[in-house]
Amino acid sequence: MDKLIITAALTGAEVTREQNPNLPITPAEIAEAAYECFKAGASIIHLHVRNDDETPTQSGDVYKETISLIKAKCNAIVQVSTGGAVGMSAEERLQPVYLKPEMATLSTGSVNFGDDVFMNPPAYLKEFARAMQENGVKPEVEVFDVGMINNALQLVKDGLLAEPLHFDFVMGVPGGIPGTLKNLLHLTESIPAGSTWTVAGMGRHELTLGTAAIIMGGHVRVGFEDNIYYSKGVLAESNAQLVERIVKVADIQGRAIAKPDETRAILGIV
Repeated sequence: MDKLIITAALTGAEVTREQNPNLPITPAEIAEAAYECFKAGASIIHLHVRNDDETPTQSGDVYKETISLIKAKCNAIVQVSTGGAVGMSAEERLQPVYLKPEMATLSTGSVNFGDDVFMNPPAYLKEFARAMQENGVKPEVEVFDVGMINNALQLVKDGLLAEPLHFDFVMGVPGGIPGTLKNLLHLTESIPAGSTWTVAGMGRHELTLGTAAIIMGGHVRVGFEDNIYYSKGVLAESNAQLVERIVKVADIQGRAIAKPDETRAILGIV
């Protein structure tokens, strides 16, 4: 197996400090959280940013400041979100891609998202994939249901994505694919040979699916975007605490942790 790639999803667009007071909000707080996760074993920082009032933003300026602060602290890969928040336009969501980060997420389909709908019509998929291609950004294909894999493969046929692909299976979102081991196996068996994959389990699924990924040869995403608890009813103290836990699970299974440059080699980031 490849060494384990751990992605830390620090903030997201939905979680509030009312839900977990340890949530990083400002660029400086996010950068410090990223550094703590890097020291704990994360090699990819999945990045959302916020306004001062906690509301989500895709502002290129805020992303630029935050990325600069992270890069001043460590050499972790910064993976910007192009999901932004529900209701944002394609133009808003694409702003951080033009900063030419090493990676960005590419959601390949629309999905019910709790009480809302996360819209990704075919025209968005092509526009986002083309922007990443033109700016030298490695896409992480974000999959909320199995049909989104086929949408990604169509982008390959259209010349907008290049294999091998790297997938992120987001599981357990209300409206998306449930976070079961059976579904994880189905997803992994549905992607092209030679692909790499990460799993992001929502809430209580974070630990179980992360453990399964370690055993199966996949990779793992953890962090407050996906889960704010360390155990039932007990809030996590930090994103780094969630990284540290998955490192312990990997150690028990004898799976080494990838450092940022090893992750770049595994994912073909140049």
